[in-house]
Amino acid sequence: MSLVRVHNFSVSLDGFSAGADQSQEAPFGHAGDRLVRWFTGTRSFHVTTGQQGGSTGIDDAFASNWGPGIGAEIMGRNKFGPQRGPWTDEEWKGWWGEEPPFHTPVFVLTHHVRPSIEMKGGTPSASSTPARRRRLRRPGRPQVASTSASAAARPPSASSSPPT
Repeated sequence: MSLVRVHNFSVSLDGFSAGADQSQEAPFGHAGDRLVRWFTGTRSFHVTTGQQGGSTGIDDAFASNWGPGIGAEIMGRNKFGPQRGPWTDEEWKGWWGEEPPFHTPVFVLTHHVRPSIEMKGGTPSASSTPARRRRLRRPGRPQVASTSASAAARPPSASSSPPT
């Protein structure tokens, strides 16, 4: 079994996983939610986020395999939030707020370490520098359910960090 599995990763036909000009008001940049709309409209996503309804077609069949067997969510700094450089707001809990949809440990790849956060739903979150990433391996389980371009490009054993 592979140590790292890239899973739940949306990319446009021209190779982008987010639009330009990401901000707190526009988490996916100028592209809006176009890359993830197929997923957020499914019954599986609605259940994960405590909502009613959602589609039950082929997109839901794919989306329903989102979390089983995942050992950790490893994401780039942009997936976690709009801040760049040193952390200026340690109250920020990610785009999803107090209760993220991930119910596994979350590691944010960054050059700027911040204190770990314990969130609702059993989701601890920690920033991760290259040395810390080498210690993330959990025997017998894939290490990543990633929708982050920088995380997909640099698995936990990588020796360099993505830009922040």
